[in-house]
Amino acid sequence: MLPHIDDFLMNLQANHYSPYTVSNYERYLEAFDRFLNENNIIFEGINKQTIISYKAHLASRGRNITELSNHSASQLTQRTINYKLAALRVYLRYLIDIDYPCPLVPETVTNLKAVPKRPQVPQLKDLLRLIEAPAAESNIIGLRDKAILETLFNTGLRVSELVGLNRAQVNLERKQIGLKGKGNKIRIVFLSNTVSEYIRRYLQSRRDHFEPLFIRYSGKIDARKSGEKMRLTARSIQKIVEKYAQRAGLPIEVTPHTLRHGFATYLAEEGANPAALQILLGHESLDTTTRYVHASDKYAEETHRKYHPLAKSV
Repeated sequence: MLPHIDDFLMNLQANHYSPYTVSNYERYLEAFDRFLNENNIIFEGINKQTIISYKAHLASRGRNITELSNHSASQLTQRTINYKLAALRVYLRYLIDIDYPCPLVPETVTNLKAVPKRPQVPQLKDLLRLIEAPAAESNIIGLRDKAILETLFNTGLRVSELVGLNRAQVNLERKQIGLKGKGNKIRIVFLSNTVSEYIRRYLQSRRDHFEPLFIRYSGKIDARKSGEKMRLTARSIQKIVEKYAQRAGLPIEVTPHTLRHGFATYLAEEGANPAALQILLGHESLDTTTRYVHASDKYAEETHRKYHPLAKSV
């Protein structure tokens, strides 16, 4: 049995932990105690390797093994595992507080690292529906929003890069946008004929001389010549994307980053060179690009069937 476990639980109650939390901590520590017993490890002998093994035990085994309960066997979630590890940290800190010779510092018991979720990329037909959603609006806001959506998907710009654009950075004749990156390096992104035309139409409809490429049309007018306060914010772009995603009835959550990810994904699926994608996305490292871009399951299957020598039809 773990030392001073009853005293620890009473201390939690004295510090106004909820009965639910106290009960969970008790069960979590019982699970750790069973793990030690099953592996013939005395409490005084636990070390960093013990914690590593315990994490692996929790991650690979079902709840019916790690806890004496009537729950059906199911693999523990990362959140549940981290709750168990947090309970162990609190317990070890308590032992130190009461001057009990603790074999391990609490900070050694670290949480499992979060596994990045694979971003969902809408199907191309859904992205096109999103981009076409503002087409019915012929006013200046509709023109602006159409130009924004087209630019995001056509260039793969980060939302911070989009909101920072000034008119002077856009060369519609050459169909290019010049961006200044880290170390004042200039990065060129390219515009299709369609995107260039929508940006041109939007700018021709404006009656101001403000510097920002995309501006707001609500609130107080900026008295300064530059019109810096008229610039759309990243949150404004987020709301615009959400508005048209809802209008288009897209089945998944869509953000400005979704359009950037879609840009990279569909270029990759068409055979774009990763080194070229690195330049277009503005990544300093090719490793970032290869982690960032994933092929769809459909494309992976098609690639396997097309190129694997044993998968080709005879």
